[in-house]
Amino acid sequence: MSQAPDYKEAGRRLFAATWDFFHAANSLEVLPAAEGVEIALAGRSNVGKSSLINALTNRNALARTSHTPGRTQELIFFSAGTPLTLVDMPGYGYAKVSDQKVKAWTRLIHDFLRGRVNLARVLVLIDSRHGLKTTDDAVLKTLDKAAVVYQVVLTKIDEIKPAELEKRLAETQAALAKRPAAFPQIIATSSRTGAGMEELRAAIALIVAERSGATS
Repeated sequence: MSQAPDYKEAGRRLFAATWDFFHAANSLEVLPAAEGVEIALAGRSNVGKSSLINALTNRNALARTSHTPGRTQELIFFSAGTPLTLVDMPGYGYAKVSDQKVKAWTRLIHDFLRGRVNLARVLVLIDSRHGLKTTDDAVLKTLDKAAVVYQVVLTKIDEIKPAELEKRLAETQAALAKRPAAFPQIIATSSRTGAGMEELRAAIALIVAERSGATS
């Protein structure tokens, strides 16, 4: 029996390329062509999406980070000239913006998730200090209905104790077991220390390989 390939090296190579800003879209009409493999990052406002993208791509300021909720107001696309494109989505659950903006961003998020044919997976970032919240529920329901596979990535694990992390992992695993489109593996990360980044890069490399028909 052949041994399953290890995608850690493939993940390292994938993210060792030079990543740059590629496109920004505040409506479906101005989305780039649906080509290659797209992986989107979703999560509550200030969950750490921009920091995770910077850590993944080994760039200090590829994605702009901010302590102001609602800073990312568009779908931001990043590319390195490979088949993979990363999509930074507007944070949801923000409190310091107008209701009109919240509705507009929420509609954009949900329409993108439902209709993007080359969207291979959505990484749903969850703050490990707080776990799944009711604000996450609407997006998870949308993904379940659209049959878009999503995977939970816990962030900021350097800010909690190991025992608390184990509890959070168990709670999250139990909650996801009831959801049809949830990928079973949860990846725990810290953008500050780099914990979990190798595992996340490998998981993304596997997705790209599967979509490219290169896993055999």
